[in-house]
Amino acid sequence: MTIDPILLLIAAPLVFALGWLASRLDLKQLRLEGQRAPKAYFKGLNHLLNEQQDQAIDAFIEAVRDDPDTSELHFALGNLFRRRGEYQRAVRVHEHLLARGDLSEADRQRARHALALDFLKAGLLDRAEEAFAALDGSPLQAQARLGRLAIYERTREWARAAAMAESLEGTGLGSFQTRRAHHTCELAAEALAEGRTADAHRLLSEAQRIAPQAARPRLDQIQLLLREGRPTEAWEALLDLFRRVPSAAPLAAQAAVAAARGCGQVPEAAERLRALYQAHPSIDLLEALVALNQDVLGDEARARQAYVEHLERTPSLIAASRWIAGEKLEHEQCHPLVQRALDQAVRPLERYRCAACGFEAREHHWHCPGCQAWDSYPPRRVEEL
Repeated sequence: MTIDPILLLIAAPLVFALGWLASRLDLKQLRLEGQRAPKAYFKGLNHLLNEQQDQAIDAFIEAVRDDPDTSELHFALGNLFRRRGEYQRAVRVHEHLLARGDLSEADRQRARHALALDFLKAGLLDRAEEAFAALDGSPLQAQARLGRLAIYERTREWARAAAMAESLEGTGLGSFQTRRAHHTCELAAEALAEGRTADAHRLLSEAQRIAPQAARPRLDQIQLLLREGRPTEAWEALLDLFRRVPSAAPLAAQAAVAAARGCGQVPEAAERLRALYQAHPSIDLLEALVALNQDVLGDEARARQAYVEHLERTPSLIAASRWIAGEKLEHEQCHPLVQRALDQAVRPLERYRCAACGFEAREHHWHCPGCQAWDSYPPRRVEEL
């Protein structure tokens, strides 16, 4: 069968014209889709910068719907859900990413890490630990081990926490010496609760070796020595603490009173605490100094004059309450009522406050019960902050 050359001459331009028209339509469609996706993306970014998370999530959902293959949008959306506390939605986003067959290995590891963080924030610690453990040997191994460390600290598995913190040294995530010292102190507390005093001493010495600048191992050792009736050794340890970590002196003030009385070093202790108080005034140091002054002077009124001197330096409702408690007022029958009102007023001021999350507690904590941060409680009362 032969084809008429004239038909070929007529068909060729027609085919070319149809192909050109089809390509123009495809380009136009691609351009429209490309314009629509970035517009939604930048709209979401603008909401995010303005801290309008609800609107940002809606915009990112629209962008993901228009371009479901964009993994970065999925990551942004999942992180937003996690920050808002919508952990189930965050988990679904990251699991959807992991189910994609075209995901690169680097993005797959990112998705596993993000999913582990979702589980951690949701309190699903077993699943979080399993997801973090799956990242061993990957470029995200250090970050994953940091997540596992947070899990062990939350579940109070101090031996595993200490081992994990040691493995993180030198990874570029900062120093873990102080954190390791805390873990060792927690192990010492467990040993002491089980009656293993020798192990407790050994662990506290190890904690001091790990972090010589840390206050807690020395404070815990001082308390243990006092508990064992060894005030002279406790006093020597206190002198070492005052020399190395003077900022922790308020936390050791009452221990200093007990140790000084036990080993007959009251005058020297009063001088030491007076010097520390002059450099860094503190209610705890003031109260310890008043107690020691009573022993030295034998005159309660003269010893309590320190409260007045403190009030001359700085307003303090706590100091005023302590001073009034020992004074004879003109209307003495009203004194108990006034004192009860003052005691109630100063009670919130005597607390300690976490500098990271603001959680307040009656006792000083090394590990914040609220945000799980270490060393976030200043050694000063709320009134002094």
